[in-house]
Amino acid sequence: LTLFQDLFSCLQFDWGALDSNLSNLIKRTSELESLMGKLIQTCQHVEVNASRQENKLQEECDLLINIIQQRRQIIATKIKEGKSVRLRKLAQQIAGCKQCIERSSSLITQADQTLKETDHARFLQTAKSICERVSMATASSQILLPEINLNDTFDTFALDFTREKKMLESLDYLTAPNPPVIREELCTASYDTITVHWTSDDEFSVVSYELQYAIFTSQSNVVSLCKSADSWMIVPNIKQNHYTVHGLQCGTKYIFIVKAINQAGTRSSEPGKLKTNSQPFKLEPKSAHRKLRVSHDNLTVERDETSSKKSHSQDRFSSHSSYGVTGNVYIDSGRHYWEALIGGSTWFAVGIAYKSAPKHEWVGKNSASWVMSRCNNSWVVRHNSKEIPIEPSPHLRRLGVLLDYDSGSLSFYDAVGSQHLYTFDIDFAQPVCPVFNVWNRCLTILSGLPIPDHLEGTDYNN
Repeated sequence: LTLFQDLFSCLQFDWGALDSNLSNLIKRTSELESLMGKLIQTCQHVEVNASRQENKLQEECDLLINIIQQRRQIIATKIKEGKSVRLRKLAQQIAGCKQCIERSSSLITQADQTLKETDHARFLQTAKSICERVSMATASSQILLPEINLNDTFDTFALDFTREKKMLESLDYLTAPNPPVIREELCTASYDTITVHWTSDDEFSVVSYELQYAIFTSQSNVVSLCKSADSWMIVPNIKQNHYTVHGLQCGTKYIFIVKAINQAGTRSSEPGKLKTNSQPFKLEPKSAHRKLRVSHDNLTVERDETSSKKSHSQDRFSSHSSYGVTGNVYIDSGRHYWEALIGGSTWFAVGIAYKSAPKHEWVGKNSASWVMSRCNNSWVVRHNSKEIPIEPSPHLRRLGVLLDYDSGSLSFYDAVGSQHLYTFDIDFAQPVCPVFNVWNRCLTILSGLPIPDHLEGTDYNN
């Protein structure tokens, strides 16, 4: 009984394995049948396309033959016309020569007869007339002789089909060009333009290029984006291997595709991702506090230590101690990134403010400004008098600011260490401008920068 049970269990196990293998075999067979169907369909397409190309070849060759026959007829007609003109002129010249010969022969005959005259009186009578006629004929021989051009015998003309023969010998069927390659390392950008460069292995067979581009966000899917015709801007009929696109949004990433086109078809490059820089700006000297000094290039602001003898502690915490300067731009859309180089300053604030923000109030103390501030070793972010302490690297020397106006966020970063420091979520109601406060030493701004790659698609919530 135990042996029977073991045998029954083995049969059950084998039956299950067989059933599983059979299912896999059926599935594999179905896949092979589907593949074979696709191969057969592809063969049919090859047959149809090859026949179409053969018919097209016959049509093109017939057209070439017709053109050659037409040109042969035209050139042959020109040769016949040239022959007729030359033979007619030569016949006229021959007739003129014949007339001159006849006149000369008649005059020679008369002179010969006169010389044979034995009657002296008669000889003198006719000899004088004959002599005059001979003299006149000799003197006017150039006029009597017709103009004859012995060189115009049609041997100075030739048929030269060398170029056409080479063209015919080089005839071949044309294929679509190889896909171009976008050279991202050669591409350049400003805050509203991108110049795209590409290369092509067989550019001599390319008739023109077509450039397509669309905005690319962190949520974009390249495959679905490529299939969506509505999302793309198209620049057709480009003859060079580069093109500058104008009117782009600042601080925005775009996806580009280049198509190489000729009579045989089109092939597209792999998508290339390029981005515009942030909008450039400088410091506005007219907005600077009287105790601040702005450099000649309007990129550095420093505290003028000689302008006041008051203690720093009184200035820093007085209601009128906002030693600030604004950027010369107001922002109401898009994404923007800039950096502040901390030139040894231990008392400063960097951020943004509405145009309506109080001019002499400490930034961040009101509802119209958002800043990150350092007071000696104390780091805080501040808005509407609410302060939140943060802990950046003690060696922070470059402060990055990312403003996404459309999404309503303002983020601060350690630009060297790529450390995220804080993000304000803001429901913007007015345009904003960059603001910088300095209580000692100096700050230098860097603007018009591309948004760093590691900040693309970031979403911080504080």
